[in-house]
Amino acid sequence: MTDIMPESAPFPAIVTGSGDLAAYLAASKARIDEALAESGAVLFGGFDVPTAEEFDTAVEAYGEPNFTYAESLSNAVRVNVTDRIFTANEAPPSTSIYLHHEMAQTPIYPSKLFFYCEIAPEKGGATPLCRSDILLEQLRKKEPQLVARFAEAGVRYTNTMPAEDDPGSGQGRSWRSTLSVDEKSGAEQRLSALGYDWQWQEDESLRVTTPVLDAVRAMPDGRRSFFNQLIAAFRGWSDTRNTASKSIAFGDGTLITPADMETAIRLSDELSYDLEWQAGEVALVDNFLVMHGRRPFEGKRRVLASLIQ
Repeated sequence: MTDIMPESAPFPAIVTGSGDLAAYLAASKARIDEALAESGAVLFGGFDVPTAEEFDTAVEAYGEPNFTYAESLSNAVRVNVTDRIFTANEAPPSTSIYLHHEMAQTPIYPSKLFFYCEIAPEKGGATPLCRSDILLEQLRKKEPQLVARFAEAGVRYTNTMPAEDDPGSGQGRSWRSTLSVDEKSGAEQRLSALGYDWQWQEDESLRVTTPVLDAVRAMPDGRRSFFNQLIAAFRGWSDTRNTASKSIAFGDGTLITPADMETAIRLSDELSYDLEWQAGEVALVDNFLVMHGRRPFEGKRRVLASLIQ
């Protein structure tokens, strides 16, 4: 027997069950989508999902178009397990991956995300989840002028991509992989089509700045969410090529300061729910409504992901 129990865990909604998750997703999609729209995240536990192959089958049974890692502009180094499934992030276990909406720092992003815990970590490794609509409303009450500026001006992101993948960084995906090109000329053509500014560096890395992107998103039901990558970029975009404090700006080019980010970061930490993984669990997240991240961990942890267009 399977039951959705939002009254016991409103965020995320909980589905407890047994047997074939693929069959349940196919048969109960309308009910799952209703819970997802209300809560923003749904956790499936107790089902028989022992391997990545069963996870792939379950995602396919959900019946929505695949958003591949190869076609994305994700900054993270990932490894495909199947065409549909890939590792969530290859950054070292000690690295915190801060709250973000998947690929909101690009013009191309998925609408939903599936996560699957194949191997639970020995210690740490939770996936924090945060409702961005609630965050935005609380931020608006405390910083109304700042929220208005985010909504009106939009934001731009700047980062430097290496010539070759750097798995030691959460922003280590190479420009060749990110842009699906082999040569500089192809990279420039792709960036031009996407509206980016760029500058080649002496070490063959590529510094890029996005076009103006939304920082606030209007949802179909009238809610608004803090849909962006600002927290993750401000707190975590630091490596040998990138400086976090110089990575985000308002749409007019004015840098976003620590004072601008202070309240949003504090509120997001207060509002976060830590999903402490058990092996075999699967989560479905509305990428427009909920931010996610990754806590540092010890031991082996293998969480896989799949994106929905």
